[in-house]
Amino acid sequence: MENRSFRRMGRTVGVIGLGAWQLGADWGEVSESDAHATLQAAVDSGVTFIDTADVYGDGRSEQIIGSFIKDKPQLTVATKMGRRVAQEPGNYTLDNFRAWTDRSRANLGVDTLDLVQLHCPPTPVFSTDAVYDALDTLVQEKRIKAYGVSVEKVDEALAAIARPGTASVQIILNAFRLKPLERVLPAAAEAGVGIIARVPLASGLLSGKYDESTTFAANDHRNYNRHGESFDVGETFSGVDFATGLEAVSRLRPFVPEGATMAQFALRWIIDQPAVTVVIPGARNQSQAHANAAAAELAPLSAETHEAVTAVYDELIRPQVHDRW
Repeated sequence: MENRSFRRMGRTVGVIGLGAWQLGADWGEVSESDAHATLQAAVDSGVTFIDTADVYGDGRSEQIIGSFIKDKPQLTVATKMGRRVAQEPGNYTLDNFRAWTDRSRANLGVDTLDLVQLHCPPTPVFSTDAVYDALDTLVQEKRIKAYGVSVEKVDEALAAIARPGTASVQIILNAFRLKPLERVLPAAAEAGVGIIARVPLASGLLSGKYDESTTFAANDHRNYNRHGESFDVGETFSGVDFATGLEAVSRLRPFVPEGATMAQFALRWIIDQPAVTVVIPGARNQSQAHANAAAAELAPLSAETHEAVTAVYDELIRPQVHDRW
């Protein structure tokens, strides 16, 4: 698998990683044994970067990963913090950061966390000097090796990129979310900040496996968060109306390379963006993990295909989402 660099971390990782939200909660039930099998399949396929959060299953995802990585020093594990408390800027303090990272260190079974990201905090947090001072302190105390941010909005990403200690920005980027291409990716590339592309399949819409009759379990966010009832609606189907997403997929399907799946096509589109460091599709089983990693083996998509993605976005998706994030 192609490797790309987190320049400010001094690390390289496989360009396709694994998002571990599915292994914790909110996507239906995944047993611990199935989670371990999924992790092993990803690593066997060349994945070296795993992304999780302290809130996924209230620590379950971290704990599962922690039991898996004990003898695998080649892996980079990124976690996130901040969503287990009321979303008020005043909660983003050094004392809380210490407590949150200590909990994650225990869950993951490590002395020092590879990468900790603020987990889509309130917008004012991104411009608060004391927050970055506290994060720098965590590095000095060797609780963490590096820090980054996970964002909802372009302006939040740009504020974090401007800070010299920010190692990474995690942002929604996929064929239904093109806005980061305009300013965020160029700014990150110039600053040496890594880009972690999340929600790469638009919560599965870009897998091409859904239709108008598809239903989701009661404990699946694609059922209970379609209108932002529990967290930012942009995290579910990238904020795109389900029916619109299905229409967009039908228009893109003819451009899928022979022998590839719709999901692999969607991942290859993201990899084709040179400023992306790693894309983190989720997987609930071994076959999904293998298939996601295989997208890295596809040839870059043609200029015609990239133009088609942009055209579909401009016609169907841009009117819904472009100005919201």
